[in-house]
Amino acid sequence: MIIQFSVGNFRTFKDRVTLNMVASNYDRETRETDNIIFNTKYNFRTLKSAVIYGANASGKSKFMEALMFMKHFAINSSKDSQQGDEIDIEPFRLNSESVSSPSEFEVIFLHEDIQYRYGFEVNKEKVVAEWLYQKPKTKEIELFYRDLQSFEIHQKTFKKGALAVKEGLVRDNALLLSLTAQLNDSIAINVINWFKSLKTFSGLREEGYHGYTISRTKEPKTKLRILELLKAADLGIQDIRLELLDIEKLPKDLPKEIRERLIRESKEENSEIVSDVLTSHRQYDSNNKYIDDIHFSMDIDESSGTRKFFALTGPVLDVLENGYILVVDELDSKLHPNLVCKLISLFNSKDLNPRNAQLIFNTHDTNLLGSGLFRRDQIWFTEKNKFGSASLYSLADFKTDSVRKNEAFEENYIRGKYGSVPYLGFFDSLTFKKILMQDENEE
Repeated sequence: MIIQFSVGNFRTFKDRVTLNMVASNYDRETRETDNIIFNTKYNFRTLKSAVIYGANASGKSKFMEALMFMKHFAINSSKDSQQGDEIDIEPFRLNSESVSSPSEFEVIFLHEDIQYRYGFEVNKEKVVAEWLYQKPKTKEIELFYRDLQSFEIHQKTFKKGALAVKEGLVRDNALLLSLTAQLNDSIAINVINWFKSLKTFSGLREEGYHGYTISRTKEPKTKLRILELLKAADLGIQDIRLELLDIEKLPKDLPKEIRERLIRESKEENSEIVSDVLTSHRQYDSNNKYIDDIHFSMDIDESSGTRKFFALTGPVLDVLENGYILVVDELDSKLHPNLVCKLISLFNSKDLNPRNAQLIFNTHDTNLLGSGLFRRDQIWFTEKNKFGSASLYSLADFKTDSVRKNEAFEENYIRGKYGSVPYLGFFDSLTFKKILMQDENEE
């Protein structure tokens, strides 16, 4: 469970911004049963979902990229780099001070019934700072704090971290957390496992998780669940089956290196290469009587929206079944607004989401604001100022007398009441019209 995520001096975010998933007390009477996770141990209420709106280039996708960077660097910094390798980080470049300052990331989360707070600061050359705190009950305990290559470590609780520092194993461009997880430290592994439960996807490039969904269809129970979602989406799909690549029938004009790779992979133990997913659709006669099933190619015959929704079913089921976190950039891309609503409803449901999985996504689909699916504290906005720096804020940050629980969120957002919409006055300006007219005269 993610409680809070903060990032500063990263790409379009000059100053520190925070997405807070703790539920607001002002919205206690709004969708409290379905949209809220209650934690009795720490006595807080957490949101099951959050949506981020904003104009183009306002920072919505960059915020998602910040989460993706933190996850990747936490898991891989020690094993995927060598001494002297540059860290792939980009600070805010439109300010002379920030461009030479470190980028900061911090996340507060709950895993295995223990609350953690972990963060780090990095620039392209080194880890500037790193910290990890644990809250087993009511008091937060510092497990370690790092200032460059100087470390303060809880000797009893974080023994392998202390050993790694003593032996000089911590590189200046790698995280202590990443290293100690490799050394099988139980706390570090627990934190890394939480990062692995953070499933991050691009809604524009479903090919990145299409293969995962295909692999899940090989499990009979999961295939049935995928089919249930496909049928519920009213796509006309009755069944799916995998079409395997026949090595003996490879195209003759296939490049030699690709042919050799496919043959090599096919010879590996239990290796099957899927060439396509076939979908079954019902065929009817002139009297609308069902007579047969027709098979379509997922890649050739199905729409881009169907392909994306099919690709999403695997990750969505995985997240719901295990209580993970799903982070999607451009969730609504290629999907009908009603279908997006149904996907969100899966997470904002006490019955369909019993393991309290969470969904965080960004979108331009304003229909969702009028759907009644969200409380004010679940609706977030990014906005960029005249200096190019983006901010992040919630609808719950507005005074309750200016934004009421039941007002028309969609209409008010479109007309700019909450900010976070593009200024398009240039389209109506006289200068713009003159430029167009000049272009026409030149032709």
